[in-house]
Formats: sequence, structure tokens, C-alpha cells
Amino acid sequence: MSQVTGVAVPDAEVAALPPVRGASLLRRSLRLWRTRIGVALLGLIVLVAIVGPYIAPYGPSTPVGVPNATPGGKAVLGTDYLGQDVLSRVLYGGRSILVVAVLATALGLVVGVAIGLVAAYSRNALDDTLMRGMDVIMALPQVMLALVAVAIVGPQAWVIVAAIALSTAPRIARVARGAAQPIVERDFIACSEAMGVPRWRIISGELLPNTLGPLMVEASLRLTYNIAVIAALAFLGLSTNPNGANWGTMIQQNQIVLAVQPWGALAPIIAIALLTLGTGLIGDGIGRTAAGIDRARGEE
Repeated sequence: MSQVTGVAVPDAEVAALPPVRGASLLRRSLRLWRTRIGVALLGLIVLVAIVGPYIAPYGPSTPVGVPNATPGGKAVLGTDYLGQDVLSRVLYGGRSILVVAVLATALGLVVGVAIGLVAAYSRNALDDTLMRGMDVIMALPQVMLALVAVAIVGPQAWVIVAAIALSTAPRIARVARGAAQPIVERDFIACSEAMGVPRWRIISGELLPNTLGPLMVEASLRLTYNIAVIAALAFLGLSTNPNGANWGTMIQQNQIVLAVQPWGALAPIIAIALLTLGTGLIGDGIGRTAAGIDRARGEE
């Protein structure tokens, strides 16, 4: 006999019950300190990206002194290679990376989850066709795919979002399919089919809620990687506004004067590092909670 919500239930019936859904997974993962730290770091960077332009002491392209001036005076973090205020450009530069990364990850998540769940539920030639197509896309390096798309169409925001989403979807699809395959074989799915429930409702109402745990972990990891890819594209001069304030662009523009004025490149590096560290810690916390690791210590 096993205890399910305080009631003794035979083991055979427990095996037939649907898996624990991921609706409360994030709330339970917040009991872990790593998740709390990750949320704090991510919240800090998001706050800077949202509020930064309103509290920046100068405009992102306003010269405030001689180029590559060290911190002090009117420029708290010094000036960059054009004499622009480093702090102001850091406060302005996070919004574009965050918006593009979130949009690309969200689009890739929607497409990947849909493909993965349909493939897992079909269990026929459609499964093989969909997943082999995902394998072909996944064989292309993410940065290379984005570079090709930007080189053909141009460094427009929708092109970068679409290219990164396209390279994100196959990885999401594989996780969704792997998480859904055991669920498809459960008795409550067979009961839904026997009752004549439409397939789309089974996929959206039964498969999706029971695969949210792995999908939430994968989504946080994809967001972390996509932030790095977008920053890399900006570093290569392929941002939506090459002359605008952007953390990746700032690193590229000020790398040659690191020995003289390091903050022009070091400040955006720290911002990107904190952003990726925050999303990584959140993903790690969700993954540990879903697997039952550190649960006892996290609840103390």
C-alpha cells in the first residue's frame, strides 16, 4: 500500500495515476537557495533593463568627456572609446538583449513543444518524420544558422528572433518528446481516448501539464544559451542597431582598451554573466526539485 495525499492506495493504482504536474514546481523550487539567488539576479538585471533608461545620467550616445577616461567626475564608470558614459550605455544596453532572447526562446518553446508532443502522441511515421527534420536543423550550429540568416536578410530584430527560435525548437522538441513518451502509455491517456476525447485536448490537457517539469528546466537553459548567442552576434556587429547601446556591442568596441579603461568592456561582461548565472541557477533549482534532489535541505 502507498500513501497518496494521505490516503492508502494500492500500489497498482498508484502506478496508474498520472505523474505529478508541474504547476507548483516553480513554487516548490523556490525553497532552494540556488533558485532564490537566481531569481534575485534575474530580477535585478530585468529591473536594470526596464528602469535603466529612465535613471541613466546621460543619453546612450551623449559624449561626456575624453575617450577612455577612467572612472571619476561626471562618469562613474568612465567613458568608452568615443567619450560616452559607460554607466549610461550599460543601463540602456540590456533591454534589446533581453527582449530578443525572451521572444526567441518563447517562440522556439511553443514550436518545439508542439512538435515534440505531437510526435510522441502519434507513435507512427509522423513521429519519425518530425524528429528527423528536427535532427537536420539541430545539426546546424546555432550561431552559424543565425549568421546565415542575418547575412541573407539583414540584421533585423525579427530575423534574429526567427533564426534563434528555429535553432531552439529542435532541442525543445526532443525534450518534450522524451518526457511525453512514458505519459502516452499511461492508463489515463487510454481512458481519455476510449471516452472519445479529441486528440488536441489530450495533448494540451493531459500530455502538456504532465511534462511541464522537464520543459521548464529546458526553457531556462535555452534562454541562457540564447542570451549568449545574441550577445555573440552583437559582438560580431550583427545587432539590430550596431551603433546603439548593446552589451555585446560594447564589449566589441572597447576590448582594445582593456588595459587603459577596462570598465567599457568589463561592465557589460559582468551584466551578461549575472544574467546567464541567474537563469542557470533557476534552471538548476527547478531541475533539482523535479528530481527530488536537495529537497530536505531546501525545505529547512
